[in-house]
This record gives sequence, structure tokens and C-alpha cells, in this order.
Amino acid sequence: MKKSDIGLIGLAVMGENLVMNMESKGFQVSVFNRTAQKVTDFLEGRAKGKKILGAYSLEELAGQLEKPRKVMMMVKAGQAVDDFIEKLIPLLEPGDIIIDGGNSHFPDTIRRTKYVESKGLLYVGCGVSGGEEGALKGPSLMPGGSREAWPYIRPIFQAIAAKVEDGSPCCEWVGGDGAGHFVKMVHNGIEYGDMQLICEAYQIMRDYLGMTPDEMHDVFAEWNKGELDSYLIEITRDILAYKENGTPMVDLILDTAGQKGTGKWTGIAALDEGVPLTLIGEAVFARCLSAMKEERVHASEILKGPKPVFEGGREKFISCIHDALYAAKIVSYAQGYALMRAAAKAYGWELNYGEIALMWRGGCIIRSVFLGNIKEAFDKNPDLENLLLDDFFHSVVERAQDGWREVCAAVMKNGIPAPAICSALNYYDGYRSARLSANLLQAQRDYFGAHTYERVDKPRGEFFHTNWTGAGGNTVATTYNA
Repeated sequence: MKKSDIGLIGLAVMGENLVMNMESKGFQVSVFNRTAQKVTDFLEGRAKGKKILGAYSLEELAGQLEKPRKVMMMVKAGQAVDDFIEKLIPLLEPGDIIIDGGNSHFPDTIRRTKYVESKGLLYVGCGVSGGEEGALKGPSLMPGGSREAWPYIRPIFQAIAAKVEDGSPCCEWVGGDGAGHFVKMVHNGIEYGDMQLICEAYQIMRDYLGMTPDEMHDVFAEWNKGELDSYLIEITRDILAYKENGTPMVDLILDTAGQKGTGKWTGIAALDEGVPLTLIGEAVFARCLSAMKEERVHASEILKGPKPVFEGGREKFISCIHDALYAAKIVSYAQGYALMRAAAKAYGWELNYGEIALMWRGGCIIRSVFLGNIKEAFDKNPDLENLLLDDFFHSVVERAQDGWREVCAAVMKNGIPAPAICSALNYYDGYRSARLSANLLQAQRDYFGAHTYERVDKPRGEFFHTNWTGAGGNTVATTYNA
């Protein structure tokens, strides 16, 4: 019997669709699921007549695979991944490859890579983006881990990945140990930011301009033809046009958002690395605030604010919302890339930022024409400190900022929440400020805790303390930390 090219564990919708994708590209796949009936149902259903073999034990799965064996897990992140690793190790041989395609937290992938390699095996943590449709038709794949595994999995992964206009696959090797899952985590954080920005634009149109879903559908349809062209703008256009018994579906959905934790992980990683990821942080907190539905309803009866009143040209203000959305989106990506740069330095990863943008151009949730400009920016300058400093993005924000400021001023004055759009502008203004107010903050820290400070009239790296009260003495606190 011909051996399979790869095995896959976990026949939920993502796993099934990836298997169908692999088989359609000419690969034979063996499948295993902890609930055996799922294997039978799959073989007798979607997989019938396909080059797909069923395995009813992990031993059987291992026996069906071509060497070096490649086993991909599509199981729930957390303990299940560790459990399967422990069960697989005794069944595999040196050089065999275990792949985790779930949404694992990158520190877990760092730990697992080291552990699996200590057993003589290879380990890959691969971010998979694109949802159910992407898994079936072409996802964005972000593999990292044991570099030696890449030549063996590359033909399969690049065959099933989404392709951009020139045929390039949205899949390339990202880096060592947890790099693949870290990049996927940042992707998800940017996804949180993109979605929140779009929702804020929607709320401004609804509550300030008084627009109907049909009118907003027309706006998003127009935006999707230009520089905001993206998957999320596209689906927003479609959502706003969808009706149930004549009523816009969007108006029937309760305003409480869920989350699976990857946005939170991105924010925590940013805090760990000291990177101001303000927009994505606000996007996560906006979901948390939305979940407080009953409390918000109660608060709305007590806490008062201005009633939104729009006076002026609607078309002109819609153009301002467009510019605010576009400029804030640039800030979101700038912050996400800054986080990847900091993490690459901290963990010793050699990330190719242009390639990452290419991987995100197709298949994934944040795919957009905008990513081509990011790739060009890093191709031109691989050491680019911040996307805002690239000529293209600098000129876009320069052009868009008047409308951006108009929107932020209007929502503040009219009591409409737009935390992501406004925090992005605050970041932009902070980043472009040669002198902030942190000099006063350092004086405060030195006053109450003798934390020391640097001086503008002395070289960087020299630290000073002032006896502010005359009674504090000259003893200073532990090492200064900016």
C-alpha cells in the first residue's frame, strides 16, 4: 500500500478542510480523530473516493506515513497538544516531524520545540489563518520551529497555501521555535484592531450621520474598490446588505463581542517587550466593554452625555471617516510590526518582514491590497524602524490626518465612542513628538522613590537624583529602567 505524504489529527472543520485541500493538490493524507466515528463519517462522506486513509489509532496512523513522517495536529490549543505530543513521541523515529497547526501560545511552542528536539524529532508550530474557507481553498500559513523540517513540509504547505497575483504562495519559513505562532498571534491582534476600526466607522455613520445599513453598504462597497480594499471591508459590505424578513440582520444581533484570547496575548507580549500597542489594546478592551451589556444598559439610564447632532455635508464627512480608518489602520500595522521587531531581538529570530506581509496578502483574515505596500517598504529598507517612517505611509498619513482629526474631534464632542481611531491618533502625535511630558514623570518617580533620571544637559546613560525635600538624602533606588 502506498504510504501517505502526511497525517492529520483532528477532524473538526479546519482539519477536514485542510485534508481536502491537501488531497486536491495531489497529496495522500491519513487522518485520525480521538472520536473514531468522526473518521468513519469523514471517509464515508466528504473523503469518499479520495486519496485519504483513515486511522483508528495513533499506531496505525504512524504506520501509514512515508518517512520522515509528518504528523499535523489540528486540535484545541493547550493540554491537548501536549497530550498528543507525549503519545506520538514513542511511535516516531529520529527526523520525524510533529506539526501544531492550532492557535497555540508562542511560549508553549518555544517549550515544545526544545522538548521534541531533545527526543530526536523535529517540531513545527504553524499559524494557520483564513478560517474554514481559507483552510479549504488556500490559507495563509506561518511555520516556525525546527528549521530542518522545512524542506520536507515546504512542498505540501506551499501547494495548499493561498497564492497572490504573481503565483507566490502565502507561506514561507518564519523562524525558530515559537516564531510562527508569534507572527500568527500578531496577525490576530491586527485582526482585532482592523475589526474594531471598521466597527467604529460603522457606529459613527449610524449614530452621528444617521445612516441606514443599506446606505452604509454602498459606502463600504465603494471603499472596497480603492485603497481600503480588503477581506474585512468586503465582508462588512455584504453583512450590511443582508436581511432577514426585510430587517437588516446587523440590527438583530446583540452588541456583545466574544474573543478567544489571541488579542489579549498580543497585548501582554507588547507589555512584556515595552512596545506601545495602544490600538490593539483598545480593540481588546472594547470587546470586554461590549460584554458588559446589562451594566451598560443600566449605566445608560444614569450617565448622560451630548446627543449627537450632525451639521454639515455628509459626503465630505464620509470621506473624513475613510481617511481616519485608513490612517488608523496604518498605525495598527506599524505597532504590530514594531512588536515583531522587538520580539525578534528578544528571542533571536531573524524575521523577514516583507515576506510576512506577503504571507498575509492572501488567504488570511487581514488580507488586503495595503499589504503589498508593506512588503515594498521592507524590501526597500529591511531595517525600517517604523512603518510610519516609510515614504509611502508617511505621505498617506500626511494626506489623511486632517480628516482623521475631524473625526476624532467630532466623536469626542458628540459622545460617540471610537477608542481605536482616537488612540491611533494619540500614538501618532506621541510618536512624532521630539519632547513628551515624561520629564515630569521622571521627576515624580525620583521624588517619591529616588528612581533617578537622566538630564538633557548631560550624556545619555548618566543618572542623577535630587533631594527634593531636603530630607531625602542621597540614597537612590535600584537600577533605572526606562
